[in-house]
Amino acid sequence: MLTIGEFSQMTHLTIRTLRRYHESGLLEPARVDPTSGYRYYDAGQIATAQVIARLRDLDVPLADVRRVLLAQDPAARAALVTEHLQRLEEQLSRTQAAVASLQRLLHPQSAGFDVELRQVPAQLVAAVEATVAHADVLDWYAGAMAELEAVVRRPSGPPGGLYDNALFTEGRGHLLVHVPVDARVPTVGRVRTMELPGAELAVAVHSGAHDTIDVTYGELGRWVADHSLAVAGPVRETYVVGPRDTPAAAQWRTEIGWPVFHVTSTG
Repeated sequence: MLTIGEFSQMTHLTIRTLRRYHESGLLEPARVDPTSGYRYYDAGQIATAQVIARLRDLDVPLADVRRVLLAQDPAARAALVTEHLQRLEEQLSRTQAAVASLQRLLHPQSAGFDVELRQVPAQLVAAVEATVAHADVLDWYAGAMAELEAVVRRPSGPPGGLYDNALFTEGRGHLLVHVPVDARVPTVGRVRTMELPGAELAVAVHSGAHDTIDVTYGELGRWVADHSLAVAGPVRETYVVGPRDTPAAAQWRTEIGWPVFHVTSTG
């Protein structure tokens, strides 16, 4: 039997931490002296104590730590840990996106923010559309693009999307993704051929990953307001270079096009 001090030295866990593990039911001592209350541990508990410490270092909730310790099947234990690691990766991704956005906001681009007023003609496209919750956009987009790629082998240009204002203001709205085509394509599943109407667009290019695309939206919106223009329909995005072209996010180029019209003064 090992005293709690000896066990602490072998596991590099403080006596206070070991007591906390005991009180929370994570690691029961092999024996507790009924008279003195001293805790004694078995050498076979060293690995268990270190597993608990590693899991807590990863902020695994106590309930999940217990589930890992109680799981007899190694595959089940691995699945529980993997599930938590995925949550940590998602949290890290959100944190990195927030940091990147803050850096751009705190160090804004110069007054030479490039915006082009572009007259876009009507365009024949193969499209998939639906009403989508904002939180589901990425998953829905991936599925819709897979359907389009299965039907349209050789599009005549880069893919794009139309995003209804309600998607941003209400958290749910109409979304249409498309690829341009030279001729009508067969209607397969959700894929159908349609003509996008022509429009005058205020176009800005977002370079790099989409983590900070909201900042580019804000800069474009400010430019539109400064030039006495008003938004006249769903925002259009064109993925000139995207994840399907290269895994290097630094090379991605997304054109953001806001349909606009001039605001006339009545005063």
